[in-house]
Amino acid sequence: MKTVLVIGYGSIGKRHVLNILKNTNFKIILISKRQKINLNDFKEISQNILDSRLEISNSLEKSLLENPKIAFITNETSKHISIAIKLAKKGIDVFIEKPLSNSLNDIKQFEKIINKNKLISMIGCNFRFFPPFKEIKKLLNKKILGKIYSIQLENNSYLPDWHPYENYQKGYASKKNLGGGVTLTQIHELDYLCWFFGLPVEVTTVMDKISDLKINVDDISESILKFSNQSIAKIHLDFLQRPFYKSCKITGSKGIVYWNSDENKIKLYNSKKRKWNNHTILNNYKLSSNKINQMYVDELLYFLNCVKKRNLPMNNISEAKTILDVALSMKKSSFLKKTIRI
Repeated sequence: MKTVLVIGYGSIGKRHVLNILKNTNFKIILISKRQKINLNDFKEISQNILDSRLEISNSLEKSLLENPKIAFITNETSKHISIAIKLAKKGIDVFIEKPLSNSLNDIKQFEKIINKNKLISMIGCNFRFFPPFKEIKKLLNKKILGKIYSIQLENNSYLPDWHPYENYQKGYASKKNLGGGVTLTQIHELDYLCWFFGLPVEVTTVMDKISDLKINVDDISESILKFSNQSIAKIHLDFLQRPFYKSCKITGSKGIVYWNSDENKIKLYNSKKRKWNNHTILNNYKLSSNKINQMYVDELLYFLNCVKKRNLPMNNISEAKTILDVALSMKKSSFLKKTIRI
């Protein structure tokens, strides 16, 4: 039985553990600093499976003695790379939850080890597996919009609502030293923007902490990004708003593609016919639906298939470091109050 590590047991760590138990026959060593793991988290898993396939440990060094082949790094952002380097040196394929890190420190070293040992690496990008965004990517590949003029992306949520069963002040998203803040924590929009269109060449950002939330990181961010083809993207992120809302609008010379989380439909506007139409999305589900876990399952199975076939995944270390570089340039732009060339 193949052994995998899951390092960190916040909400995303729990999700990965359950998905691995349900969709593979792997043994899991869960490494957590928590004093106690609530076994009710696994109530949908039979006791026989838990006894045979789940081990809980607080020691990475002892766990490495069991010769794991794959690791999922789901701990605090600021600790991702130091852990990843230890694992890569042992020849372990790694999946790292987004964002890759909160700095570029040691990422070149990690990438060098990955390449030297011919390992598979992937950084979490679950919205690339969300049906509406997968469909928008296909539409863009067909160039149905002609020349792209502008992109507007929005992601609004209220941080205390993320995990109402926990004190939001204790989460990594709330703490600067753990790599939190809306710009890095909500890197999804930047990730799928770069997936759609490649890397921007300029970025201008204003970010701040403006709410009464008890956090020491940015809770709002407004960015303007320019691409080499002269198209302009705007990204709005915040920790401040109820209700939760995401939207994506892409305008080109031939029309518009539009989606938002409330309606969860792709609407296409044909500039020549001056008409809107709904576009079919296969296997679609709302982000408020209990089916949302499907994109995480699809992401997991995609990564494991890449591991099995030794194929280079999308959002591997080489790609993800460039996206992180853009995110850090956004933060730098705000600090320096000027546009950053990338």
